[in-house]
Amino acid sequence: MNTLAQQLNQILDKSIIGSCLSDYGRMLYFPEGIVAQAMEATKSAHRFNSTVGMAYKDGEPMILPTIQDNLPRLTAMEAVGYAPTAGNLKLRNVWKEALLQKNPQVDPARITLPAVTNGITGAMALAGELFCSPGDHVFYPELCWDNYDLMYETRFLGQVHCFPFYDTNGTLNIQGVSQLILETVPPGEKAILILNFPHNPTGYSPTRQEAQQWHDELVRVASNDRKLIVIFDDAYFGLFYEESVYPHSLFNLLAQAHQNIIAVKCDGASKEDYVWGFRVGFFTVGFPGLDESVKEALETKVKGAIRASISSGSQVSQSILYKELTSLVYQGVKQAFAEELKKRYKMVQDFLSNREKHSSLKVLPFNSGYFMCFHTGQLDANELRKKLLAEEGIGTIALGKRYLRVTFASIDAPDLIPLYETIFKTADKMR
Repeated sequence: MNTLAQQLNQILDKSIIGSCLSDYGRMLYFPEGIVAQAMEATKSAHRFNSTVGMAYKDGEPMILPTIQDNLPRLTAMEAVGYAPTAGNLKLRNVWKEALLQKNPQVDPARITLPAVTNGITGAMALAGELFCSPGDHVFYPELCWDNYDLMYETRFLGQVHCFPFYDTNGTLNIQGVSQLILETVPPGEKAILILNFPHNPTGYSPTRQEAQQWHDELVRVASNDRKLIVIFDDAYFGLFYEESVYPHSLFNLLAQAHQNIIAVKCDGASKEDYVWGFRVGFFTVGFPGLDESVKEALETKVKGAIRASISSGSQVSQSILYKELTSLVYQGVKQAFAEELKKRYKMVQDFLSNREKHSSLKVLPFNSGYFMCFHTGQLDANELRKKLLAEEGIGTIALGKRYLRVTFASIDAPDLIPLYETIFKTADKMR
């Protein structure tokens, strides 16, 4: 093991983070090579800086006019310069400030500075690199984004345990999850739990009461000598359409909840700020034992993981996003988009409340995000999907044999009712 990794591990072993790192996580370090020396030179080389592998002219990176013409408000550095390994520092600080505003119970001294990743997928993968060794117990819902399987089972070789998202009463399966972890994971060992709200594919988020139940049940698990790494996939955060919905990330309740809980927030601008192709995600860790020395060592591990994979993220995306987040009109424009999605949600809810009882399609509870989901009963969901596509030109997503996901966020309001009428009509013909 590299000496730098050993030095970081000595610091991290003072807290729960050391015993929860994956095998790869313990081997990670940030090399004292080109990038580290370039960062040092950036601070101190006030006369000449010949460290960075970029071409300059008149103190600015060289940029082709055909590119500059399409980026008129960005400097050459903002457009084509290298971003730092962990991301643009101004952007990271702005994102942390916003995170704290959205999650007021989080102690700013007990979370890391968000690191920029290649989209939220990059943040989720980074969490796996740091915390998941082959054979580690990983828990997430049966209904989930299919990339969880690819990352945590196929790539990281975790021992995956899928649980029903809803219980037999049609409510969130909170107590069932905590009991499954206690029955599966021996005392003293760690469990990785992935929670995604608003949920893909169902479009459901916990109510205020359910959010507190999540807190209480996971603290119960941690109090029974289990180490929990709770990874929050907050891709659709903020798109909440009912007053009963808990208006924060569950990171708000879990980041400082218990000494045996490490909370990992994977979020980003993709959906929150309607910039899907920017590929700017963020990775933030919080737990009670995160003092300054542990925080610095952990952030160095994070930089090492980023350096070993993508080196650094897109500078132009980060530059434009920073300008967007600090714009005086940002909140107003974003709110207008959110109101449009809420309007579509209300239209779908109103239609389904009258139509569902007369069909074999059962609507799963939804109150947020981009999606809603049907349980197709005795109908084969994939056959329904193929028939909708071939005969009606309608694209939907089949999840196994019994679930059909519809993204109402991608359909203009005037087309929503015709869309759902056609789905029901096609399903009724297949009965």
